[in-house]
Amino acid sequence: MNTNLLLGIAKAHLLTKIKQTLIAALGVTFGIGSYITLVSFMTGLNEMLDSLILNQTPHIHVYNEIEPSESQPIANYSDFENSMNVVKSIKPKFSQTKIHNALPLIDKLNADKRVRGALPQLNIQLFYISGSIELVGNLKGIDIMKEVDLFNFGDYIIEGAAKDLENTNSGIFLGSGVAEKMSLKVGDRIQVSTVKGGVFPLKIVGIFQSGVADLDDIQSYANLSTVQRISGVPNNYITDINVKLYDIENAPSMAKSIAYQNKLKAVDIATANAQFETGTTIRNLITYAVSVTLLIVAGFGIYNILNMLIYEKMNDIAILKATGFSGKDVQFIFLSQAMIIGIIGGLLGLLVGFLLSSLIDGIPFETEALPTIKTYPVNFDVWYYIIGISFALVSTFFAGYLPSLKARRIDPVEIIRGQ
Repeated sequence: MNTNLLLGIAKAHLLTKIKQTLIAALGVTFGIGSYITLVSFMTGLNEMLDSLILNQTPHIHVYNEIEPSESQPIANYSDFENSMNVVKSIKPKFSQTKIHNALPLIDKLNADKRVRGALPQLNIQLFYISGSIELVGNLKGIDIMKEVDLFNFGDYIIEGAAKDLENTNSGIFLGSGVAEKMSLKVGDRIQVSTVKGGVFPLKIVGIFQSGVADLDDIQSYANLSTVQRISGVPNNYITDINVKLYDIENAPSMAKSIAYQNKLKAVDIATANAQFETGTTIRNLITYAVSVTLLIVAGFGIYNILNMLIYEKMNDIAILKATGFSGKDVQFIFLSQAMIIGIIGGLLGLLVGFLLSSLIDGIPFETEALPTIKTYPVNFDVWYYIIGISFALVSTFFAGYLPSLKARRIDPVEIIRGQ
């Protein structure tokens, strides 16, 4: 087999039918280009939606839940030992929301090799007061710089900076909804009143927007020490511990271990966001199903074009076989044509997909729900390009194999007799 000669004949066939060659190549190009564009945009959108929730959600949330006592006083009386006791309107037992021995527990968690960071929080209910306006709200005491590092808090700051809160003992980061309702801005002062009646003035050093309107209408943040002072509690008073892991898959088992060993409530991220995870799975399934469909349609288009090319080249096949070319040589010629179309069309498809993805990535996308997103999200994962070119080559190979096998089996005598 003279490979150079056979490739030369394949090239001549492609050039003599340049329109059909271009149509076949463009079929591959737009199939792969559409796949790259769609999967890049859809996965980028999914990642944006995931990050909107998951970036702010700890892998494990530890807190002390207030709940009714499992054992009621009536069970302690022997007179009712063998009776079925029904107690109505059970009240929860008196207990503090603080986590007992919170600081040693945080140190223990931070020493665990699976844990990237464990951060304390103090969560209290209060009223925002500005002039005659009072709004019910929620204030969280945090370590602002660690929150920025572990939970991307800085991505949701629309005014001010994290350092401003760290350097201000009586500072507060106000939710955008609260600031809008009370006509407040950075630099203004706001008073907060606790449920015990104490009133404390705080300076607004920043405004954040989480993208969840209901949260932005009530939530605010301050330094942990500031909230402890407002609440009148000691510096070891912690109500919540947020844990970030290196591997999110360890969250369910580790949450159960923390809850059992410390008699606390520990909720892992999978449990807390079960419905959200279901939505993400469905969106990804739809994305890949549509993408694979595009590739399959492109493959059938290539097959149809190459199959028609075989019928139009019947005379050429007869002449080649009559002049001494074997069936294997003829098959190689037509299979080479398919692979050339696949390579050219596939590479152009990658280029088209990249250009369209870049174009989408530059389109402005501004919404109040997503303050940190300025353009449409696109995922430029190199694996999508590898999958695209691989499918182009594989699909054109199989699309060209069947027609080339038919060409290999053609009897030149029947073709000449038919002429």
